Parts: sequence; structure tokens; C-alpha cells
Amino acid sequence: MNRKLGLVIDSEFIQKTLKLAKRGYGHVSPNPMVGAIIVKNRRIIGQAYHERFGGEHAEPLAIKNTTESVAGATLYVNLEPCSHQGKQPPCANRIVAAGISRVVIGTADPNPQVNGDGIKFLIEHGIDVTVEVAERKCQHLNRAFFRYVTTGLPWVTLKIAQTIDGRIAAADQGSKWISGEKSRKYAHKLRAGHDAIIAGIGTVLSDDPQLNVRMSEGKDPRRVVLDSKLRIPLEAKVLTDHLTKHTVVATTAAAPTDKIERIQATGAKVWVLPTDNGSVDLAALCEKLGTKGVASVLVEGGSAVFSAFMRQGLVDELAVFVAPKILGAGLFAIQDLGIKSLGKSIKLRRLRSKKMGEDVLLVAEVIREQN
Repeated sequence: MNRKLGLVIDSEFIQKTLKLAKRGYGHVSPNPMVGAIIVKNRRIIGQAYHERFGGEHAEPLAIKNTTESVAGATLYVNLEPCSHQGKQPPCANRIVAAGISRVVIGTADPNPQVNGDGIKFLIEHGIDVTVEVAERKCQHLNRAFFRYVTTGLPWVTLKIAQTIDGRIAAADQGSKWISGEKSRKYAHKLRAGHDAIIAGIGTVLSDDPQLNVRMSEGKDPRRVVLDSKLRIPLEAKVLTDHLTKHTVVATTAAAPTDKIERIQATGAKVWVLPTDNGSVDLAALCEKLGTKGVASVLVEGGSAVFSAFMRQGLVDELAVFVAPKILGAGLFAIQDLGIKSLGKSIKLRRLRSKKMGEDVLLVAEVIREQN
């Protein structure tokens, strides 16, 4: 087989591992999404994906699922096999023991516990290893995991539903519903794929949201309410439903002690955090979430919260549902960020668009290293 054809075949199989890996979306965090395929004589003889956090990893599962001997076969995997003992045994050891002769890896694992050691182990044991196949796509799939294991901080996404002229609410404060049903269903899928949802007290007071997953399959994320003075009513849905134990109210030292105790009595947690101009310090909140195993956060509003995250440079990604409506007045999604010239504008990359019924979903990453 010539080298060019071999690269094409390798790329095709790695793309298949990505499709498999995506099945773990919303179930494996803070672990990465991983898919593995075993090929022999250009035939797939086994495949699997990492199904849930704490469960068996994709590579050994794929080996278990094979229909014939894996001796001399090639294993394709989108992320470098682990080489350390965690909740599961090292995958690299299992690959060597199985007799697989070649491993094709989409991207190296930046986790300090792996960081090339898995690749090194395979090579030292006589396995032919190819790395960096469809690397950018593999890195993009696990961008939240990469951020978390290298910084200890969660990947932060702002989820915004707005009119075509940038309004998230009308002049009368009405916001239900700016986006269509298909957009709202997808928004619930985004909730299921994140470890935590953040909303400001203004959103809680005006909408009394449940902040859970109802219109999609998947687990309910941790719910975080930003409330520097604890104005949240004890009757709020996030404090009275069956998910209350997953609610965190982030506040400051300005909060009344008796209100803290009453909120804690509901089963919710109260985190007293440092202040930033009288509000909850969002950087401190992200650090705290990271220590609790939260690798990804979906920020759902409102405008003041969106703007504060943007202003402090804490946003990694935007998911903006744009509805074909014009209000001409009302609340803008993003308020004044103190930017005075185009040269200082916050720049985005990897812009993608997707039709959502009558709406359009725009997704882009924020370039963190700005002027």
C-alpha cells in the first residue's frame, strides 16, 4: 500500500472513532470522549467507546468486542491510550498484552499523567505507532477535557438566544420564547453535555427556571446561581425540586447568615466567594468548580452575567441561537465591555453555523490571547 493511500485510510478510521466517541457526550466527564476501532485486513473486527465516567475505557472494550483474534491487527483511537492506573487499568498495557501490532492515534493526551507516556510505552514494546491523524478534529472534540487537565479550570460556553438585532428580551422584559422549539431542544442537549449551568439571580427572579434537562436525553448538570446578596426566594424551583442537592448558590460575605442557613436547609449548597466590584468573583467561582470536578460550564444568563464573563476574559466558546425576529428595543445580550475601537474587539475563530428550524445556531471559540 502506498503512503498516501495509507494516510487516507488511517484518517477515515480515526473519523469513525470520533463518531463513536461522541456517544459518550454528557456521560463521561471529566474523562474525555474516546472511541476505538480494531481493524484486520481492512475489516472492522471490534469497536467500542467510553460509555460512562468510571466505566471501562474504549480500547479494552473494543478488544473484548472483537469477533476474531486481534493478533497483528491495527487499533485506531482518537486519543492517546492511558498509561497510568486510575479507576481502570492502563489501556496501553492491555493493548500490548492483546498482541495488537499497530496503533493509530488521533492526538496525544495532554493529561500530565499521560502526556506521551502511553505512546512511549507502546513503542518500547514493539508496536508500530502513528500519531496526529485528523489531530485538529480530535483535539476539538475533547477541548473541554484538554482545558481542564492542563489548567484545572472548566471550559466556559455562553449560551445565548437572541433576535437578529441582538436582543435577549423585549422592552417589557419578555423573553419566552425568542428561539424556536428546535433551538430549545438543542439547548437542553447542550445542558446535558455540560457539567454545570450558571445563571444569575436576575434570571432566577424573572423566570424561575428549572435549569435541568427535559427536552433531551442525558444527565442533569450541577446548577449554579450567582447571588451576591442571597435574594433568591426559598420557593425557587432550583431550591424545591428533586434536584436541589445539585444546586449551588454562589454568594459573597454580604449575604445574611440566617439566609445561608435556610438555603442549606433545603439541601442546596452555599459557596461564599470573594467579591469583584460587589458581585461574585467569577474567576474564583471557576477555580472552585474546577476543584469539584467540573470540566465544562454552560452560562445561561442573563445579560449582566454574559457581559461579566466576557469582560473578565473567562469565555472559551459562544453558542448563539439567532431567531429571525427584530425588536428594535429591549435588552442586549452583551453590554458595554469597555472596548473603544475595532482593533480591540474580541475576536472569534472556528465559526460554525447550523440551521435550527427557523433559527440559526452560531458557534465560535473566543481567542483568549487578545491584544
